[in-house]
Amino acid sequence: MNKYSINEILEMSVQTERLGRQFYTTMAEKFKSDGGLNKLFTTLAAKEKVHEKIFTELKDMVSKHGPEPVNWEDVTDYMRAFVESEFFLGRGKSLPSMDRVKSVRDAVHFALGFEKETLLYFVGLRTVVKEKEVVDEVINEERSHIMWLERFKRDMGGS
Repeated sequence: MNKYSINEILEMSVQTERLGRQFYTTMAEKFKSDGGLNKLFTTLAAKEKVHEKIFTELKDMVSKHGPEPVNWEDVTDYMRAFVESEFFLGRGKSLPSMDRVKSVRDAVHFALGFEKETLLYFVGLRTVVKEKEVVDEVINEERSHIMWLERFKRDMGGS
């Protein structure tokens, strides 16, 4: 059984944001003829870039604090479950899944799933870092992504 350090978890957070940015940038290009969807995905890609920077800085801060958090053993299995989930490392992982996105509905559905998985990941991450307010900002951003996508889906008549 693998055990991840807090630094590895934060590095995975950085990679998750990169994956999200890459997905949204690709989708913005793929659907550039749809102004609303293009703008939505371009905005989400920009926000993922900001999150990547935040987690890179957080990783640097945590590295300076020294030892693992006291309750790290309890959390590592929980975090591993997310990191090894279908969205991140499974057969349905993000980048290969982009090939299966053929419509606006597919893109929005996949983005919602990715954002929800990412939100759960960051909620778990929050329990093990001292810089909770930094992670809270990202959690709030992830929630806003879900709300935007749900609104977009509703406006396009999706269920």
